[in-house]
Amino acid sequence: MTTLVLGGTGKTGRRIVSLLTRRGLPVRAGSRAARPPFAWTDPRTWDAALAGVDAVYLSYYPDLALPGAAETIAAFVARAGARGVRRLVLLSGRGEPRALASEETVRRSGLSWTVVRPSWFNQNFSEGFLLDAVLAGELALPVGEAAEPFTDADDIAEVAVAALTDERHAGQTYELTGPRLLTFAEAAAEIGAACGRPIGFVPLRPAEFTAVLREHGMPEDLGDLFHLVTDGRNAHLTDGVQRALGRPPRDFADYARAAAATGVWDVALR
Repeated sequence: MTTLVLGGTGKTGRRIVSLLTRRGLPVRAGSRAARPPFAWTDPRTWDAALAGVDAVYLSYYPDLALPGAAETIAAFVARAGARGVRRLVLLSGRGEPRALASEETVRRSGLSWTVVRPSWFNQNFSEGFLLDAVLAGELALPVGEAAEPFTDADDIAEVAVAALTDERHAGQTYELTGPRLLTFAEAAAEIGAACGRPIGFVPLRPAEFTAVLREHGMPEDLGDLFHLVTDGRNAHLTDGVQRALGRPPRDFADYARAAAATGVWDVALR
């Protein structure tokens, strides 16, 4: 069974590609740089990427909750079904009401489906746009004291691979969290403890965060989404990782120590 992993070079996608490859399973990474290339903004690339594919990991960039995403997902799912795809695994977003339309599209597709709905990724601090802030020693974000059950991208990838390769996960919605709640200030402190230098936290006003997004070339709409999913609505734990994998989720402190050991937060190496 050949699997197309959209966002195949992203945080979850590249991990899924690696896990499937290590199992000896046929996999195709979907990205602009892949051969054949894939771009969400260019439907002319979709058919070649879908050729001979049985299962698809649907990861939409930049986010399912942004304008136009639901329509694009609906068009792609229809194309995938027409091309013979039998299984869909959708990466959704916890606490994102506008992502629900894409979830419903997948559920009504007539194909085997699984929805994976994680909270904020641990790896946003080491592989995302917050890496520069950690290196600078200060996280500045438009959040207050709301706690987040940070989820490890390795857990997300393992759940997705299970859903892509085992029909027992069909029809399931897995809401994924880590094992405990942390505020962003507490997360910064744990990263500091892991890398051996203080990491501060400064709350930003929304307009200030919009300027940060603009500086990094990211959609300014993400500012509203960021506030939406960090307003406390996600401040509770779920058992999604345990249900899908039969084990507890990885803890943020373990992630921070492992990331620090790679040198990613080592200022001296920059």
